Amino acid sequence: MEVYLDLDGAFEPGVLGLATRDARQWGPRLRCFAPQKTMDGFIAEVVKDLPPFVVYGSGDFHHLTAAFLRKTRTPFTLVSFDNHPDWDVRPPYWACGGWMKRALELPNLRRAVVWGCGNFELNWPARMFGSRGVEVFAWKERYPKRGRITHDNWRSEFIRFAESAGDVYVTVDVDCLRDAVTNWENGLFTAGDVSWAISILRNVIGGDICGAYSKPVYERRRQAFAAEWDHPKTPPPDPERARAINTAALQAIWPALSSRP
Repeated sequence: MEVYLDLDGAFEPGVLGLATRDARQWGPRLRCFAPQKTMDGFIAEVVKDLPPFVVYGSGDFHHLTAAFLRKTRTPFTLVSFDNHPDWDVRPPYWACGGWMKRALELPNLRRAVVWGCGNFELNWPARMFGSRGVEVFAWKERYPKRGRITHDNWRSEFIRFAESAGDVYVTVDVDCLRDAVTNWENGLFTAGDVSWAISILRNVIGGDICGAYSKPVYERRRQAFAAEWDHPKTPPPDPERARAINTAALQAIWPALSSRP
């Protein structure tokens, strides 16, 4: 029912006692964005055999969630905890910053909702490239004009949302957390916040956690160029410290996601 899909060494093999699927050979090909042919091969070789609950690597791979969702057959709501909306409608077709548009193509997706955004994509002109099919609950602390939640009211807002969510697929990018170490900018949630929110969702049918830092490795020069332009300009963290912090976050969140009745 659950597995660690190791694309990039973001976590140690066997983290949390999970079975580990070694997919390191796929990591450089998939990172940040991937051509359709590469995605087709990955889906055929790896995704088809994955269980409903998956831990995987950096947020640079978040577009893989859209591939995981294709295995869902019943109507469902997509709930994403992410500091970024990942809603860009521009090419490439499979990209970590635009995977929501792939999810919205699914006929059984009822609703796509992102909680905890606090990134520049909410502002003009970046938001003009955002999919209108994605609902975003952004932090007013970061964006007073665009935000819908605050530290004081977000739990009551989430309870109201959960009452009508129905069957849910949950994806967590740990860059939504203040204390995670990631390849991107961080949000304002704590691991306890996200664990609480997941625990009140009644019918979680699948889910994943990604977003932990890993050293970027790319197969194609175009990937490296795009990543250099798009990623925040920060010094690389100490890998061991990053892994320890992110493993602690995973330990706090994963039981709420995977331990379903």
